[in-house]
Amino acid sequence: MFETYIDIALIITSIALILSVVLQNKGIGMGGLTGSDAGGVITKRRGIEKTLFWITLGLSILFFVLTLVAVKIGS
Repeated sequence: MFETYIDIALIITSIALILSVVLQNKGIGMGGLTGSDAGGVITKRRGIEKTLFWITLGLSILFFVLTLVAVKIGS
């Protein structure tokens, strides 16, 4: 039963992580999706970009921890 909760948490976390990464990349244009140069301008993160960066970092750490717990429970 605990395994089911971990699996659901992993699904929700992975969807949120995907959305946060996609939202971060919305400003680079279609060229960035294909790997071409998008201008090469490096700017400092401010406001919502900074918040979104920290949310993405937290979600990735949570996803990593949940994955380790799922592997430990499964074995």
